[in-house]
Amino acid sequence: MRLVSDRRYRFTSSPAAFWRALESTDRYQQWWPWLRQFEANGLLLGDRWRCAVRPPLPYTVRFTIELTEVDPPTTVAATITGDITGAARIEIAPDGGEGATVDLRSELAPNGRAFTAFAMVARPLVTRGHNWVLDTGAAQFGRPEIHTT
Repeated sequence: MRLVSDRRYRFTSSPAAFWRALESTDRYQQWWPWLRQFEANGLLLGDRWRCAVRPPLPYTVRFTIELTEVDPPTTVAATITGDITGAARIEIAPDGGEGATVDLRSELAPNGRAFTAFAMVARPLVTRGHNWVLDTGAAQFGRPEIHTT
């Protein structure tokens, strides 16, 4: 089972303001209450972020994000290991006005016997949880107060 995402989000802030907010890793848990655990040194090449995510479903996903590419203010790429494995990439560009377009691409798969078995049996639930985290996270990150501080 693979979860492939190719999403585009639009933000009213400029790419530079979006990037500054993205660098505020110390505030991620304030912005995203479903991010139950988050440990990071920052948006730094090679940093390993330890995460626990609890969508509004009966499970928590624990994983590590290793930043493999950080190119301010346009690109972040990472490998993911833990309950899920795979790769993700974010590309930020001007939207033609004063805002930013953010493309998120990822390909993830459950890892470990228990989580893989759960994902296979509950595929619609897992897919819904994954999509909820991406779309809700983008909507919450788009709040104006995040990009003005």
